[in-house]
Amino acid sequence: MYPFLRMFKELWKFRKAPPLGLFDTHVSHHLCWPWDLDPWKELNNGRTLTLFDLGRLPLGQRVGMHRVLAQKRWGLAVAGASVRYRKRVTLFNRLTMRSRCIGWDKRFLYIDQTMWKGGECTSQALIRSAITSNAGIVDPAELARALGAAEESPPLPAWVTAWIDAEATRPWPPAA
Repeated sequence: MYPFLRMFKELWKFRKAPPLGLFDTHVSHHLCWPWDLDPWKELNNGRTLTLFDLGRLPLGQRVGMHRVLAQKRWGLAVAGASVRYRKRVTLFNRLTMRSRCIGWDKRFLYIDQTMWKGGECTSQALIRSAITSNAGIVDPAELARALGAAEESPPLPAWVTAWIDAEATRPWPPAA
């Protein structure tokens, strides 16, 4: 089940936090609960992605994105993800999450997120998000303009563009 109570707690906790610029980093703190574990007593890989939601949502709130999405009747959907899992997270481990927008192309917004246990990174996610409207996908430059930022994205890191290029070669729909 989706952790709605945790989501509302995060949004409430950061409701009066100072606003962030579009490329600033939102830092949040989380705990690995028993219901986050898999049968091997470590943070479930799917739950990791859900916990990353708990960093992106307050990031969007603090950047002002939620306000713009509501005004323009736009939505925001995850359109792709690449996750690296590197260190075990076990019961009651305290985690620090860092979430930040790193740029966009003509179709998607790219968010870099990391989870840290002490000084070690446990996982990293690259999230590709689509801004949606009744007419289809909205060019992220329109969101940037509405937020008072430059319409042109800073150059995406080489590892992000390599992932984008690799994803473009992946067949869709996949073979049955």
